Amino acid sequence: MNKQIRSLGSIPFNHGTLLSYLGGYRRPNDKIARMLANGDLIQLKKGQYVLGDEHRVTPVSLPLVANLLYGPSYVSLDFALSWHGLIPEGVFEVSSVTTRRARRYDTPLGRFSYTRTFADLYGVGIMMERNPDGSHFLIASPEKALCDKVLFTRNLHATTTRTMHVFLEDDLRIDFDVLSELNLEPVRQCVATGHKPRQLRALCKVLEGLQ
Repeated sequence: MNKQIRSLGSIPFNHGTLLSYLGGYRRPNDKIARMLANGDLIQLKKGQYVLGDEHRVTPVSLPLVANLLYGPSYVSLDFALSWHGLIPEGVFEVSSVTTRRARRYDTPLGRFSYTRTFADLYGVGIMMERNPDGSHFLIASPEKALCDKVLFTRNLHATTTRTMHVFLEDDLRIDFDVLSELNLEPVRQCVATGHKPRQLRALCKVLEGLQ
C-alpha cells in the first residue's frame, strides 16, 4: 500500500479519492478488489472505504462514519444520549437523524441507522465535536438528543410532568443530575416548532423543575 493511501489514516474516503492515489495502475479497480480481499481496505458501502485495521494507528470515529455514510445527518438519539452520559448503557448502533428518508446500513464496523426528522427541527441544537486526529463530526447536543428521543419514540403517551418523569427515569434510566445541568433553550426551540407539542412541553416542565 502506498504512502498516500496510508496517510488517510482513520478517516473514511470515497472511490474517487482512492482512484487518484492509484494512477500508476493500468487497472486500478482490480487493485482495489485485491485490497478489499486482503483486508487492506474495508468497504462501508458502495464507493466508500476505510483502511483495514493493521494500517490504522487510531480507531475509526463511528460518529464521523455516520455523518459520511448518509447525509445531511447528525448523530442523535440513543448513541448521543450515551455519548453525553445521560443514559448508563453503552450503545452499539450508531443512531442518526436526517432530513432524507430513513435508512440503515450494516457494515463491518457496525450498524448505522437514520431516522427522518422535520426540516424545521433539523438545525436546532447541533454541535460539532473534534476527534483526536483533528477530524470533526456533527452530533446532537444533550438537549437535542433528548428531544429527538421524545419525538421519535413511537406511541409515547408521556404528556404530563408525571408521566414524562416516569419515561425518563424508568424507560430511559436518565441520570437526573445531568438533566439538571441542561440548557433549556434548545428544548424550548423544539417546543416552538409544534411537533409532538404535549410531550415536548411535558419534557420542558420536567427540566424546568430540576433547574
